[in-house]
Amino acid sequence: MTRPAAEPPGVPAEEVVAALGPLVAAEATAEAPGAAADAGDLEQAVWVRLFERLGRAGPPGDPARWVRAVVRAEARRARRRKARERPLTDGAPYGSGAAAQGESAEHAALRAETGRAVRSAVARTPGDCPRLLSAMLSPHDPTYREIAGELNISQGSLGPIRSRCLGCLRRMLAAEVAAPEHRGKER
Repeated sequence: MTRPAAEPPGVPAEEVVAALGPLVAAEATAEAPGAAADAGDLEQAVWVRLFERLGRAGPPGDPARWVRAVVRAEARRARRRKARERPLTDGAPYGSGAAAQGESAEHAALRAETGRAVRSAVARTPGDCPRLLSAMLSPHDPTYREIAGELNISQGSLGPIRSRCLGCLRRMLAAEVAAPEHRGKER
C-alpha cells in the first residue's frame, strides 16, 4: 500500500493499514461477487474513503462497522455502474465492435465511411433498385423468396433485376470509393 500524499494528523497510515487491512480485505472479497466487481477495486475504494475521512474527521468511532458499511456502499455503487454499462456490440450505434476484435480505429473508421458511401449510393440507384438492394443488405439475411414477397415481384425475375441493380451500384461506387491500396512492394 502506498502512503497517502498527506498523512492524517495523529494517525500513522501504517497503523491504520495494519489494524484494518485484514477486515477490509475480507469484506471486499465477500462483497465482490455479488457486485460483479473486483475485490481489489472495492478494497482500494474503501482505503481511499478511509484516508479521506481520517484527513477530515479523524478515525471512525467503530472502525469495523464503518468498514462494513463502506464496503457495502462501494459494492452498491459498483452494481449500479455495472447496470448502466453496455458492451459495444455489432448492433451498437457507434460501430461494429470490430475494435474489440483487434481492428484498429483507423480501419474501423474507414470501414464505416465505406458503409455510408454504399448506403448513400444504394439510395440513389434508379427504379426499384433501392428497395431491392436494401432488402438484400438487411442484417436479417432474407431468402430470395422473402425478398420477392416483400417487393411483390416473382422470384424468377429477382436474379436479373438484382444483377442489373448491382451493376448500376458498382458503376456508381467505382467513382466514389477508392480502391484498396496495394500493400508491400510493387513489382
